Amino acid sequence: MRLRHTLLASSLALALASLTACGTSAQAPAAPQAAVVQSAADPRPAAAPAPAAPTVAAAPPAVQQTAAAQAASAAYDFDMDVFHPVVARNGMVATEQELASKIGLDILKAGGNAVDAAVGIGFALAVALPNAGNLGGGGFMVVHDAKTGKNVALDFREIAPKGATRDMYLDASGKVVDGKSLYTHYAIGVPGTVAGMEHALKSWGTMPLAKVIAPAAALADKGFPVSETLAKILQQEKKNMGQWPATRAIFWKNGEPLKAGDPLVQKDLAASMRLIGQQGARAFYQGAIAQKIAAETAPHAGAVTLADLRDYQVVERTPTTGTYRGYQIVTMPPPSSGGPHLVQILNMLEPLPLAQWGANSAQTIHYLAESMKLAYADRSEYLGDPAFVKIPLKGLTSKAYANELLKTIDPNAARPGKSIKPGKPQPYESDQTTHYSVVDKAGNAVAVTYTLNTNFGSGIVAKGTGILLNNEMDDFSAKPGVANAYGLVGGDANAVAAGKRPLSSMTPTMVLKDGKPVLVTGSPGGARIITTVLQTVVNVIDFGMNPAEAASTPRVHHQWTPDELRIEKGLSPDTIALLKARGHNVQLKASMGRTQTIQLRGGALYGYSDPRNPDGKTLGY
Repeated sequence: MRLRHTLLASSLALALASLTACGTSAQAPAAPQAAVVQSAADPRPAAAPAPAAPTVAAAPPAVQQTAAAQAASAAYDFDMDVFHPVVARNGMVATEQELASKIGLDILKAGGNAVDAAVGIGFALAVALPNAGNLGGGGFMVVHDAKTGKNVALDFREIAPKGATRDMYLDASGKVVDGKSLYTHYAIGVPGTVAGMEHALKSWGTMPLAKVIAPAAALADKGFPVSETLAKILQQEKKNMGQWPATRAIFWKNGEPLKAGDPLVQKDLAASMRLIGQQGARAFYQGAIAQKIAAETAPHAGAVTLADLRDYQVVERTPTTGTYRGYQIVTMPPPSSGGPHLVQILNMLEPLPLAQWGANSAQTIHYLAESMKLAYADRSEYLGDPAFVKIPLKGLTSKAYANELLKTIDPNAARPGKSIKPGKPQPYESDQTTHYSVVDKAGNAVAVTYTLNTNFGSGIVAKGTGILLNNEMDDFSAKPGVANAYGLVGGDANAVAAGKRPLSSMTPTMVLKDGKPVLVTGSPGGARIITTVLQTVVNVIDFGMNPAEAASTPRVHHQWTPDELRIEKGLSPDTIALLKARGHNVQLKASMGRTQTIQLRGGALYGYSDPRNPDGKTLGY
């Protein structure tokens, strides 16, 4: 974004002077006069020191450097980058799993476009990243069509079954039943991924569904060694996943979760994928797969039924848009809260001199945190499924509203979360998820964030399908004021209702300049998705970072409640002390987000997979 700086030879003058001085004689400076030290036991009177003669420092020798030396030094020190992204010119994919990235890149090399590759990756991640990649979940996709210049937001979010009711997660005394919205058959929303992938391919792709699915099905059939990262997650989820025989049959060996190096073979999933390739999404929503999912949930009245699957529909939506320092922001609209609040926070930050303050300075972090609090307070009140609630979207994303909010921020003190109430945008009305980004040689771009919700979703595999089912119903507000798995509090706008899409934080995002993508990004991370994407955009636009630097910079997060400024390790103690002095409740916690980012500049593609997940890989050609 900001021009990359080249270090000129003159920047090395002092260092070269030192080198030159090594072979030159110079007048030694006068020795300083020794101080007279007298013992307390010395009875002699102290002699007055002689007045020191004034000295004049000798001028340093003039630095001379030949043209050849200047050229050599310039060639040696020419790059300001600390972390280096992957560079390509014809196409690029960035995902959380190298096996999926290879499949996406192969599709691009075979002549497929960005959407073909994105669909292939969507199925591949269901195999290689089973804790988040999925067929039994849902998500969002933002597509930029280079030929028409059109941007589209595709909503394939899960839907509450027809038997869902507002109080379905409460007991007789009105208290939330612990775990019912997370680890039971009632946690499952009607999945949207398969319908979404088919719709995208038919609308903007070029290849047959069977062809883009085939590599993922082959990977599931053959299997692959479990990585250290996946083995740790399987061990973490042992208690939940171990409840279900069909799940243990895939992810267990000798009575324990698979360990690093063990082969993960998914024969049933391979068969399900090939059936979808042959019959399309109909196999999942009406055919043999639908029958098996319905059989899994049938003993649980009010859970997903065959009719729920049959009636599922994806929705094409107009993206939420905004501007920031001359760039266009194109992101996901409701039922994503991510897009509206990304734009809202950027609007609050735009009048501020962030570049002057510096990345992760106390001043920058203070304003980031205070802006985040205000946006998350609004999230709790206004955001939900637009088919069920009226959302003041224009007001929330209005620069005038942002300016009013900005006036409430004290530059020197953190505002207690309990003192913040949702604002009034109406007058301005005129973790475990995964993200991947794809750009092709024609300039088409795709940003996809999809999910099972928490790791492995409900943990339930529909017997005979190999498909893990989501626990997305936990994203509803089971009861106003009671937080979900990510600590997010919601109100009536996000209450459970039959046929309703739960509110999401997923934020697949593109940044455009003059109508063309210059940044494609997104992240998993539950409540932290919005702030992770926010800091990626700010790091690139305000601080001139490349995707590798932007991903490697420590992150911060505040979501209004709980009232804590969450930080990653890496901030200096000085900065933390300054934040605490302003009243911030600073808490060092686990790392946040795993971005997959592609930047387009100067005719080349620059991409990077977040180092917070060592299994991720960006590939290009």
